[in-house]
Amino acid sequence: MKVRGIAAVVTGAASGLGAATARALAAAGARVALLDLNAEAAAAVAGEIGGVALACDVADAGSAEAAVARAAAEHGVARILVNCAGICPAAKVVGRDGPASLDAFARVVQINLVGTFNMMRLVAAGAAGLEPLEGGERGVIVSTASIAAYEGQIGQAGYAASKAGVVGLTLPVARELASLGIRVCAVAPGMFATPMVQGLPDEVRASLGAAVPFPSRFGRPDEYAQLVMAILANPMLNGETIRLDGALRMQAR
Repeated sequence: MKVRGIAAVVTGAASGLGAATARALAAAGARVALLDLNAEAAAAVAGEIGGVALACDVADAGSAEAAVARAAAEHGVARILVNCAGICPAAKVVGRDGPASLDAFARVVQINLVGTFNMMRLVAAGAAGLEPLEGGERGVIVSTASIAAYEGQIGQAGYAASKAGVVGLTLPVARELASLGIRVCAVAPGMFATPMVQGLPDEVRASLGAAVPFPSRFGRPDEYAQLVMAILANPMLNGETIRLDGALRMQAR
């Protein structure tokens, strides 16, 4: 898909992977709506790139429906969705204080998995009514999984389960939306320099980065954005989850 002039929606766009993707899309000429719970931070990025910032809770049907409708009013119906909204809490199934909080487990699944599906269904419904572009495409959806979907570590039960769900969504949704000319892919990042890891001590971050075979460092958000742009550009990429991890395979802890 050639993105110039195309309306795009990016969730989790106030920082990290989402902000980098919004910048890359805007640089390529897309009209970008930046959705995030942190509307103020999203507005700062939107001001940089000429986009529109919208407050949105991706896990809430009404909030997401309103944000997608407002984005369409500003830029036209979106053909591109990039799901970057997510959280990564850590908790053992059985900790010092007993069993893990069920509410905490449900919350991470609700945001990471249900939120991804929520945005998929809304943007796909809009794109389905658009005229096809060259090659028959109507839209592209890219979601964010994680290598934790495959090698979840101790303490990552909720996060790993939610991201495995994103991987599991990708192929069946791609198959369903194929008849509409909408492609669906996911990216499974490894260790990336995002706000989720910025609070870690320097020595811990250095150790984690050194565990990546090559390049032995954290990935940069712009490298995630580069892969998203490649997926958008290549019409044969569909139904696939692509690892972006420098050959890292995580150990149990």
